[in-house]
Amino acid sequence: MGPSTWRPVAERLAAAGHPVRLPSLLHVADGAPPFWPAVVEAVREDLRRLPAGSPVVLVGHSNAGLFLPAIRAGLDHPVAGSVFVDAALPARSGPTPVAPPELLRFLRPLAVEGRLPRWTDWWDEADVAPMLPDPVTRRTVVEEQPRLPLSYYEQEIPVPAGWDDHPCAYLLFGPPYSEQEAEARARGWRTARLTGEHLHQLVDPDATARIIIELAAS
Repeated sequence: MGPSTWRPVAERLAAAGHPVRLPSLLHVADGAPPFWPAVVEAVREDLRRLPAGSPVVLVGHSNAGLFLPAIRAGLDHPVAGSVFVDAALPARSGPTPVAPPELLRFLRPLAVEGRLPRWTDWWDEADVAPMLPDPVTRRTVVEEQPRLPLSYYEQEIPVPAGWDDHPCAYLLFGPPYSEQEAEARARGWRTARLTGEHLHQLVDPDATARIIIELAAS
């Protein structure tokens, strides 16, 4: 997904006095695999706009949660905390596959010449419509999406040892990620719930921003 999915929350965080960066990851799969170094570099380059040495809190949504350990390891800025929002979790140690076998079995028939449809085209209309609060938002989000190569989901992301030696937290929107929230609790992380669909940050950016601030302060 593109940065438009998080722009309303970023605006609320900025209004509350928190400097915010919203790196775009739309082009990280334009080259050849592995793609995770491009993700790290995109965030690293974007954060150069912040004062050198200033601590940051990383917020990763959905599939982006898998990349947070590698991102943290590749940054010049110290990471004061990581907040996973309705997100996949990296392994406690060792490389993490971007997609489990059952997801790859679902995706492979969708690929045409190695490229997948846009993410919102994977699902039925009944699944997509509740995620997007109005026609303008829907058009923006849908048109912004890239068509990722299947190989993006076939990659593994390195997980540096001891990556979670800083405060981590988890915000759950809905049941598809309930197991990840339970695993976060098992790891001793602070957790919170805000009931909604997978893109609930677009539906209720005020509450999403408020909870992120609370989790980041823990």
